[in-house]
Amino acid sequence: MKKILCVLVAMSAWLTGHALAQEVQAVVAAAAPAAPQLNTGDTAWVLVSAALVMLMSIPGLALFYGGLARSKNMLSVLMQVFVTFSVIVILWCAYGYTLAFSGDGALIGNMEKIFLLGIKPDTLSSFFATVPEYAFVAFQSAFAAIACALIVGAFAERIRFSAVMIFMILWFTFSYVPMAHIVWGGGFLAKDGALDFAGGTVIHINAGIAGLVGAYMVGKRVGFGREAMTPHSLTLTMVGASLLWIGWFGFNAGSSGSGNGVAALAFVNTVLATAAATVAWLVAESILKGKASMLGAASGAVAGLVAVTPAAGFAGPVGSTVLGAIAGVVCLWGVTGLKRLLRVDDAFDVFGVHGIGGIVGAILTGVSAAPYLGGTGFHDAAGSMGAQLWVQLVSVVVAIVWSGVVSFISYKLIDLVIGLRVSEEDERTGLDTTSHGESAYRY
Repeated sequence: MKKILCVLVAMSAWLTGHALAQEVQAVVAAAAPAAPQLNTGDTAWVLVSAALVMLMSIPGLALFYGGLARSKNMLSVLMQVFVTFSVIVILWCAYGYTLAFSGDGALIGNMEKIFLLGIKPDTLSSFFATVPEYAFVAFQSAFAAIACALIVGAFAERIRFSAVMIFMILWFTFSYVPMAHIVWGGGFLAKDGALDFAGGTVIHINAGIAGLVGAYMVGKRVGFGREAMTPHSLTLTMVGASLLWIGWFGFNAGSSGSGNGVAALAFVNTVLATAAATVAWLVAESILKGKASMLGAASGAVAGLVAVTPAAGFAGPVGSTVLGAIAGVVCLWGVTGLKRLLRVDDAFDVFGVHGIGGIVGAILTGVSAAPYLGGTGFHDAAGSMGAQLWVQLVSVVVAIVWSGVVSFISYKLIDLVIGLRVSEEDERTGLDTTSHGESAYRY
C-alpha cells in the first residue's frame, strides 16, 4: 500500500510539473514577437502606390514639363522623361536596389541581391515587413526613376539626348543610390535619426542640385533674356500637375508600407500642404504682380508636394498646412528673386521648386514632427527639437554637397567626351526634329 501511494504521489508531481512547464512555454511563446506574415491588404496598397508613383513620371512629369517647353521642343522633353524612366528601372533592378538596401555600410550597401538574386515570390521585405520584397523593389524603382527624370527640366531645350542618358546613368549610380542608402538603407544619416519620410533629401534636394549644376554647365538657351520663352501649353502643364498631385498620394502615403493610420496621416498631410502652398503662392503672386496665374497655381502645388514629402508621416495636419504655406511663398521667391541672383537658366525651375522646396521641407520636418505641434515625435537620440533640427541640417548639407560634386564631375566628363549641347542651329530649329526627326504638332 505504501509503495502504491509513493507511485501516485510521484505521478501527481510529474503531471503538475508538466502542466506548469506547458504554461511557462505558452507564456514565453505569447511574449515572443510574432514572425512577420504576408498581409494581402498591405501588399495591394504598396503595389497600387508603386503604380501611382510611376504615374507621376509617365505621364505626369512628362506632361508638366512638356507644356512648359516651347512647341518645337515638346517631344524632346517627353522623350527624355520617358526614356530616363525606362533606363533607371532597369538599372535599379540590376544593381541599384542591392546597393541601396542591402548591407549596413555607412555610405553604400553590398551586391548581395544583384539582379534581384535570392528574392522569391514569398520573400518578405525587411523594410515593409508584411509585403513581398518584389513589391518593395517595384515601389522604390519608381522613386529612383522620378528622381532622375526631375533633372530634365533644368537643362531642357538645348542638351544632346545622348548626353542626357549618359548623365542619368552616372548620377543614378553615384548620387541617387548612395543617398538612398545613407538616408533610408541603414547608412550614417539613418543611424543618426534623420527624418525623411518619402524623399526630401534623397529625391528633391538631390535632383534639385543636379539640375542647378546642369543648368550652369550646359549654359543658357540661345536668346535667353532677349527672346520670349513662354510655355506653349499651360493646359498640359495643369494636367501634368494634377497627375503629380494624385500620384503623390502613392509617393507619401505609400511610404508607410502598410494600409494603416500613418498612411492616412500622410494622405491628409499631402492634401493640406499642397492646397496651402497653392493658395499661398497665388496670394503672394497677386500682391507682387497684381494677378494670380495658372502657372503659379501649378508651381505652388508642386512646391507644397515637395515640401511635405519628408514630413508626411511625421507632422500633424496643422503643421503640414503651415509647412505648405511657407513653401509656397519661399519657392515663389526661388523661381523669381533667387533665380535672378543666381543668373541661371534653369528652364523649368527644378532648383527653385524641388531644390528650395526640399530644403524647406527637410529642415522644417524637424519642427513639425514635435508632439506638441501634432507630430509623431523626434527620431534623434536626444529627443529634442534642437537635436533633430541639427540632424536635419546635416542631412541637407550632405545631400547638397554629394549631389553637387557627383553632378559636376559627371557633366564635365560628358562634355569632354561627346559634348553636352546641340549646335546653335539645331537649337533654333528645335530638338523635336533635329534630335528625333518628329514634330509634336502639324502646322
